[in-house]
Amino acid sequence: MQQTDPSKHIFSDKLEYLIAIGAAVTANCIPCFEHLYAKAVQSGSSMAEIQRATEIAGQIKNGAHIALKNSMNEIMNTEESNKQACSSGEDKPCCC
Repeated sequence: MQQTDPSKHIFSDKLEYLIAIGAAVTANCIPCFEHLYAKAVQSGSSMAEIQRATEIAGQIKNGAHIALKNSMNEIMNTEESNKQACSSGEDKPCCC
């Protein structure tokens, strides 16, 4: 990925593209994913690495959806979800 300041280039291009792929997945941006997928392959990322980046992003996205559903259920005073989203310091199972 192009950097405006070379001193801020602390990750390899390969790692930056894998991170960006995860962000594209969580943002539901298909054009971003397509562009970044090609760049990741060009930078030497394996299909296993790209797949793992998408899996992690999917887990995060799923956790955010569970947290949203739980909050809406709480606000509407309806039944709670059986699944738990990631929590900060609480002793609950985590989605990711």
